[in-house]
Amino acid sequence: MNDHPGAVSALLDPALWRDRIFNGQWISAHGGTHVFAEPATGEQLGRIGLANAADVLAAGVQARAAQKAWATSDYKERAAIFRRAAALIAQHHDELATWIMRETGAIRPKADLELREATAHLQEAAAMLTQPKGQLLASASGTMSIARRVPHGVVGVISPFNFPLILSIRSIAPALATGNAVVHKPDLQTPVSGGVLIARIFEAAGLPPGVLHVLPGGADAGQALCSHPDIGMIAFTGSTAAGHSVGELAGRHLKKMSLELGGKNALIILNDADPDIAASNAAWATFLHQGQICMCAGRVLLQRGIADAVIERLVEKARRLPVGDPMGGDVALGPMISARQVARLHSIVQDSVADGATLLAGGTYERQFYRPTVLTGARAGMRCFEEELFGPVASITVFDTDEEAIALASATSGCLALGVITPDIARAMHIADRVPSGHVHINDQTVLAEAHAPFGGGGTSGNGGRHGGTIDWEEFTQTQWLTIKTEAPRYPF
Repeated sequence: MNDHPGAVSALLDPALWRDRIFNGQWISAHGGTHVFAEPATGEQLGRIGLANAADVLAAGVQARAAQKAWATSDYKERAAIFRRAAALIAQHHDELATWIMRETGAIRPKADLELREATAHLQEAAAMLTQPKGQLLASASGTMSIARRVPHGVVGVISPFNFPLILSIRSIAPALATGNAVVHKPDLQTPVSGGVLIARIFEAAGLPPGVLHVLPGGADAGQALCSHPDIGMIAFTGSTAAGHSVGELAGRHLKKMSLELGGKNALIILNDADPDIAASNAAWATFLHQGQICMCAGRVLLQRGIADAVIERLVEKARRLPVGDPMGGDVALGPMISARQVARLHSIVQDSVADGATLLAGGTYERQFYRPTVLTGARAGMRCFEEELFGPVASITVFDTDEEAIALASATSGCLALGVITPDIARAMHIADRVPSGHVHINDQTVLAEAHAPFGGGGTSGNGGRHGGTIDWEEFTQTQWLTIKTEAPRYPF
């Protein structure tokens, strides 16, 4: 077993966390241990503690006990902890990037992006500590009336494998900044990038024990998190199917929920766009990180006048983009996360071709390396048109009118992101105003996120919650009405 990706770690040395979970200290788990592997090679990367329901129950109680002292501690010291955590990422950048590359199958630029954005989320969290926490309301003379934001208490966070660091820390950091304690369950396929890394930077930055718990675990741990009486909110990022289960269970226990789920996002390319620029945007929105991004363009909609030119360029890109082990050379695409994901994607491609779609590039794989794929002729009823792909497949539909593009892009119950490529801004706005979407990008593709910008979707892409910037105050706190009178009144009873 190789427990040491890259150089021996000063921050993520496996001797610290092997076979353990984190509750402020590294302890043994009741669920035993879990072995996780490198998707590119199948080589065992490490062995982490496996939390079960008993571990989650204990963590929730401990987090609840630690939360009050954390929420009332000096705001300057809390902000300093986030700044120290951000500095640790910069100090250990190469070491952390290596873990992200090997654990997620990412190319180096994707790993660098995760670390930069994680740093930005930590800096935003530090800034939250000096932002207003409420409003002064109108009131009668002698009374002060305040609407103030107060913590939920303990927030449970469940994160996925694709961008494990960003999609964990974007909830953990603001939840902590707003005075909550956190119990976090990272994906078992990426327990270091999505869990250990975060525990270690906060541990080294001086976060008080018990405020953050990191518990890699399976479905039983997730169920325990959603039903725990001491956990007031669940922040979940993952598939729509899993989100339904999480939402149902958490709702049964009357918890606040933030659900950021998958989406069948559309990239609309109008006939006045530049074909080279359009193809570049389409390739990035469908092939980046092997298409394993919730904002990837699941529908590439091309207006007929430009369709042939864009398809020709996109097929050329798909055929020449190098695929391989990110640790072994200069590649554009690495491996998909698992053989199961490869099998699912390939069945979508095969079924769509059988239903009449045309395969112009790709559609083949070796082990977990799936070639960039271009399908044309996608239409309603085909799996490539209906289902979230979560793989490097450009599913193309040609349209004639702007109204047809609006109908095609809207033919889904969940759209997280929409992109529209055209020099005609008024035309783009006409489309953007008519396609329901969590975020819209005119003259850009769909894969965009910034730590200070509101991010999230509705329908099957989420329950309307948002992450990012000042809106995190709304997501990770609740409003309390507080009145203060100069003296108690006398009532007639």
